[in-house]
Amino acid sequence: MRLLGRVGSPQAVVAVLTAITGVYMVLVVLGNVTDYETNRAFVQHVFAMDTTFRSPNTAYRAITDQTAVTVAYVLIIAWEAVTAAVLLAALVAWLRGRPAARPLSTAGWVMQVLLFGGGFIVIGGEWFLMWQSKDWNGLSAAFQNFVIAAFGLVLVRLSTRDAPVRAET
Repeated sequence: MRLLGRVGSPQAVVAVLTAITGVYMVLVVLGNVTDYETNRAFVQHVFAMDTTFRSPNTAYRAITDQTAVTVAYVLIIAWEAVTAAVLLAALVAWLRGRPAARPLSTAGWVMQVLLFGGGFIVIGGEWFLMWQSKDWNGLSAAFQNFVIAAFGLVLVRLSTRDAPVRAET
């Protein structure tokens, strides 16, 4: 019964979601590095706005400079890698019962919200009108990642109402 209470605790739930999102972000980075050109093409087409409705009122937003596209893509990958590292560090902290677990999970999920919500939904989806593209529309995946991270943030904040993570010994 004691094991069941521990496995079903809010801290265990947050640790599991931290593990899932941390491993997911590692796989995202791995995919972006090992299939660099395919995923860079996605960023290139979103920035170029070449598959949107091509309204002259919004065309000024397009970025076709290849250096800018590459820099943006590398920064996205770096952000994803740091997010993965923070979430995995949070997982280790959860497993070891360290007080740093909550702030690390929070930081990782905030980073994920900023990337998928701010970067892909706001900037990609609205500024670059990604929603208009049939071929290069990543809004569904971005929303999915945003919701998972937001849910993690809610859970980690609610879990503070329960017994705190044990202090370091």
